[in-house]
Amino acid sequence: MKNKLFLISLLFLILNSCVGTSSQGLFGTGVSIAIDPRSLGTQIDDNLMQKNLTARLMLEDKKYLLSINAKVLDGRIFLTGKVEDPEEKLKITKMAWETKGVRSVRNNIIIKEEFNFKQSAVDVLITSQLRTAFVLNKKIKSTNYNIDTYKKKIYIYGIAQSKDEQKEVIKEGKKIPDVDKVIASILLVEDLRIQKN
Repeated sequence: MKNKLFLISLLFLILNSCVGTSSQGLFGTGVSIAIDPRSLGTQIDDNLMQKNLTARLMLEDKKYLLSINAKVLDGRIFLTGKVEDPEEKLKITKMAWETKGVRSVRNNIIIKEEFNFKQSAVDVLITSQLRTAFVLNKKIKSTNYNIDTYKKKIYIYGIAQSKDEQKEVIKEGKKIPDVDKVIASILLVEDLRIQKN
């Protein structure tokens, strides 16, 4: 009974905080509604979809709260994280597709292996180097991008203002030492369903 009450309270807190979260932006603090190229309605829709999926994943299994990362951009769901077996990956993909308003699902969830501290440290270093490169590059609006790195593969999610910015982001990723692959899921502002005026 206490677990159900806790989960319901947490679910209420997550869903009730959508307005406050959207004022921070999709990519965390420092990003405001004013610089996000999506319309306010699209930002709210994406945020609600993300909260809905996160809550359903948590209700399915609490471990997903920490092991699965879901991002929503213009109705497109991007999944990253680690699971124990392929069946879990399929189950999470199905849950993502069942989210109301979803346009597509990109599943980059991987199957867990034994923890390797050295590999994890290298991945954190790669992410930090790329984040710094984005901030220092004046051609890139760094706040519009989210970066995940796993086994020297960089996953970049975000919205580019132009094709030149999109190319620049990928180029910066490929410049980082020890990177095996750059997997970019970068939308262009012109490809968004509804844009700001």
